[in-house]
Amino acid sequence: MTFRRKEKGGINFTSTVANTHLDLDTVKAICSEYRIHNADVSLRFDATADDLIDVIEGSRIYMPCIYVVNKIDQITVEELDILDKLPHYCPISAHLEWNLDGLLEMVWEYLDLCRLYTKPKGLNPDYEDPVILSSKRKTVEDFCNQIHKDMAKQFKYALVWGSSVKHKPQRVG
Repeated sequence: MTFRRKEKGGINFTSTVANTHLDLDTVKAICSEYRIHNADVSLRFDATADDLIDVIEGSRIYMPCIYVVNKIDQITVEELDILDKLPHYCPISAHLEWNLDGLLEMVWEYLDLCRLYTKPKGLNPDYEDPVILSSKRKTVEDFCNQIHKDMAKQFKYALVWGSSVKHKPQRVG
């Protein structure tokens, strides 16, 4: 969805797909709530009114959530089967420490995190203290900024091992 304000011309609404939730009157009503009377709105998917409001506001960020269901040691298997139909949930028992590893694995998956291990020159890699970065921001520059803000300015090169390089080790700037 693209939304662009204009100086004049009214609300122009175009769509490349069939819309079941939005039409021109709905778009005009939502825009008038935000005191927008001139804009171009184009849709490339079947968007809802909430999607349009999110684009207009521009400041909303949706975070993934996990519903942690505790005390599963006190319910029956049939009730657990009903809970299994819920999306984004993880059943645990904090008292008996059941499925805490599953919860930890689910948190890593939903937050999309990765571990980076450092290796001092001439020594083995330090697998005890990794640097945690988001999978969206895992460049060498992001790694340097995570350690210290001045490190990237003094940085020359790094040797990288792993599945993201063509040959091991690969020298990167």
